[in-house]
This record gives sequence, C-alpha cells and structure tokens, in this order.
Amino acid sequence: MYYSEYYKFDTQNGEGVRCTLFISGCSRCCPDCFNKQTWDYKYGKEYTKEFEDQLLKDLANPYVKGLSLLGGNPTERKNIQQVIKLCQRVKLELPEKDIWCWSGHIFEELKNNLLQSQCLEYIDYLVDGKFVKDLYEPDLLFRGSSQQRIIDVKETLIKNEIVLWNNGDYK
Repeated sequence: MYYSEYYKFDTQNGEGVRCTLFISGCSRCCPDCFNKQTWDYKYGKEYTKEFEDQLLKDLANPYVKGLSLLGGNPTERKNIQQVIKLCQRVKLELPEKDIWCWSGHIFEELKNNLLQSQCLEYIDYLVDGKFVKDLYEPDLLFRGSSQQRIIDVKETLIKNEIVLWNNGDYK
C-alpha cells in the first residue's frame, strides 16, 4: 500500500484535531476529483511498519481525537487488508481514538462484501459515496457532494439501519 499525504495534525477532515492519512489507489475515478493523482495505487510513499509506528505515536497525543483515512480510496480491495490491520492496531492500542474513513463505495456495498465489511467493525464514521460534481455543495461539512453521507457506523450496525452522524451542524 502507498500513501500520498500524511498530516500529523489536521482539523479539516473529521471532528477535532486528527492524524490524516491519504491512501493511494482508487478505481472509482470520479470526474472532477480533488485528488486525481491518488488514483494510482503506487503514487507517493510506500506504507511501512516504521511509518505506521510514527502514525500511532502521533495519534497517541492527548489532544488528537482520532485518525482520518482518505484517498484515493482506503476501502479499495488492493488497500483494504492493510487498512483493516491499521484500524485494528489503533483500536487495540488507542481505543479512545475514533476513526473516520472516506470511501467511494457506499455503506451497503461495503457491508455486503466479506473483506470490506470487516473494516466497518473498526470505523466509527464513514463518509460514503463517490464525489458527484452536479451535486457539489461547498458548504457541506466534511464532504463534497450532497448525496454523500456521514454515517455513524457503530449505531448503524447496532440498529441495522443507516444512522447519520449528528453533531448539531450536519447539513
């Protein structure tokens, strides 16, 4: 797995201060994607154990609320096993940290795929769906187009129906 960018401390991609990782590789290839260079699975730097150790060290800072995974597409089949391992490690070593994940896949697609559904066990909030230029709304919180949802994954799995994240400002 490769990653294009890593922000040690970020406030734009999820609630609070976050460690944000942009994972390379995407087969969805949305027109007008803001991050087209990350469609290439080998774009950027190789993801290594040393890098992951540093990411967990950064994430352990008390003022960091959690990890954000973007891309590319972290839930691509070529990335998903490594993403699952990273999420498992975060939840094992830093269980108080939340995980946000942006996926070009919708929740229902992920849930119905044996391997991809394993990732949902560790993700707290999923921003799902492709970016759709005709549905672009610049004022949306944490997403680019209006059909994308911010899903509270834990509540959705418990209730077996989509539960949207709600912080009072959800638009």
